[in-house]
Amino acid sequence: PVACVSETDHRQRRITPWTGRSQMLNIAPGSSVMKKTAIIALGGNALSPKGEAGTIKEQFAHTRDSLNEIMEFVRRDYNLCLTHGNGPQVGDELLRMDLTHNIVPPLPLGVCVAGTQGTIGYMIQQSFQNALREENVDREVVTLVTQVMVRADDPSIADPTKYVGKRYEETKAQALAEKFGWTVKEQEPGQWRRVVPSPNPDFVMHGISIRTLVDAGTIVLAAGGGGIPVYNDTDNKLEGLDAVIDKDLTAAKLGRVIRAQEYYIITDVDQVYLNFNTSKQSPINQMTDIEAKQYQKEGQFQKGSMWPKIRSAIYFLKHHGEKTIITNIDNIRKAMNGEAGTTIVKA
Repeated sequence: PVACVSETDHRQRRITPWTGRSQMLNIAPGSSVMKKTAIIALGGNALSPKGEAGTIKEQFAHTRDSLNEIMEFVRRDYNLCLTHGNGPQVGDELLRMDLTHNIVPPLPLGVCVAGTQGTIGYMIQQSFQNALREENVDREVVTLVTQVMVRADDPSIADPTKYVGKRYEETKAQALAEKFGWTVKEQEPGQWRRVVPSPNPDFVMHGISIRTLVDAGTIVLAAGGGGIPVYNDTDNKLEGLDAVIDKDLTAAKLGRVIRAQEYYIITDVDQVYLNFNTSKQSPINQMTDIEAKQYQKEGQFQKGSMWPKIRSAIYFLKHHGEKTIITNIDNIRKAMNGEAGTTIVKA
């Protein structure tokens, strides 16, 4: 199920000098002045790149740099919803708990995801607000702590495979597993890590609220880290789950909820490649969803990197979407003009 919003409620915000007040326009569906809506998925490494300590100062600096590029969507008068990865940040949270579990009770993984939605949301929200002020644009930016429903019978729950947290030697890993009820597996010879389920998102909760805000011109940050995983228990009550939801598919489903025309996946590489990291590597500038499915069948995309992004692009195009663009933050402006990145469209 997906939350529905009345097609007759299309309020939009007029871009005005910084006055501290909002001006709203009521625009009928089908009007020639309807704004485009975009869903933008920022990878966690866009805010905390590999190879850095990941201090808050560093993360704020990268967030500001990223938002300077995202501001191009504001200049082009898009309605916007952003989501983000949180892998590095959740990894840090888990490490903090590993180091302090004898002093402070550790938190469930789902609570860590909720916490990072707040902290990362704060960094993006403040950086975006400052960027808007610099250009005298009066639009609000809000962060919504977002639960995402998963199926209680998702196969990954019974067979967790998503590695999270620190690496340990086997004896230490088994001791922690016994103490905290973890499942641990050997990722590399002699290197053991905790594994958790990685269920598919069933649907994004709070959809009506998100779409209402986006349609009104508010810039919304939602479903960070794939969303906080929840499911309905046998009493039909929401219950949290120690899991990491596929963030790319969540972003595509969120795009469906807000009826976005465009979906931008901001990742580490400048575009999608065939035969990636081989002597036959070649870039894909544009492809159709049918071509993307064929490349998937051929095994062109790695399961842990580009494959979920391509899957999410195909889903988005199947449900209201017009195009998906995959690129890195440095090329986002060129990609919007079709001059960089990989554009995926309906056949």
